[in-house]
Amino acid sequence: MSAPSGHTSHPTTGDPEVPEPTTADRVHSLLSATSSLTVRALGEHHDLETPVSVHGSRLRLCVPLDAPLTSAAAGATDGLAVVLDVTDVSPVAVRDRIRARLTLAGRLHLAHLADDGLSVHLRVDIAHAVLATPYGTGALTADDLLLAVPDPLARHEAALLTHLADDHADALELLTRLLDPALLAGHPDVRPLALDRHGLVLRLDHPTGHRDVRLVFPEPACDTEDFGHRMHALLSAAEHGLPVHRS
Repeated sequence: MSAPSGHTSHPTTGDPEVPEPTTADRVHSLLSATSSLTVRALGEHHDLETPVSVHGSRLRLCVPLDAPLTSAAAGATDGLAVVLDVTDVSPVAVRDRIRARLTLAGRLHLAHLADDGLSVHLRVDIAHAVLATPYGTGALTADDLLLAVPDPLARHEAALLTHLADDHADALELLTRLLDPALLAGHPDVRPLALDRHGLVLRLDHPTGHRDVRLVFPEPACDTEDFGHRMHALLSAAEHGLPVHRS
């Protein structure tokens, strides 16, 4: 890892055995965790506050019955061409807080009336997607999304990261023992940036820029309880000077 600069550095490695989520996995995780998105249709932008249900390359949205998007979908016999925009913002306050921007293109269909009688479910059949991050851009097809493995921590990531940042500064300090000492020159501010079943990403914030470093769990986490065990394993390795995969 080189010296800090004004841009982020990709937490990646040349070791093919170090596991990371695929681009399709990241897309599924982002969609399953988001509660807001923008739908572009018929030359207009519709900002929605709604959970997203993900099933392969199909999404399910819930919108008010009287929403303009509902009427537009109802009037489109073969589905309405739409573009969806989702922004992934770090739940922990860091420099350059946007972690990714996701754009999806597909067709929107009216599904069915919701149980409350005041809203409807809309189905989006995704044709292709583009995920742009500070580390690069990846394009996906519907078939790629069908192969994605949903991350069991995605819906809990924000709560876990903010808890780590707000209540466990001592743990973050201990984790820095696992890093290359050269990265700690200048005493950067260390904040948790992201996590998934495979590991934890730390943001090292220097006055002149920042670096992201990924610490890999010894085994993937299956749920939040497993995540606690994996974190204890990393902390134990840091305390006893044991090696871990990092990138």
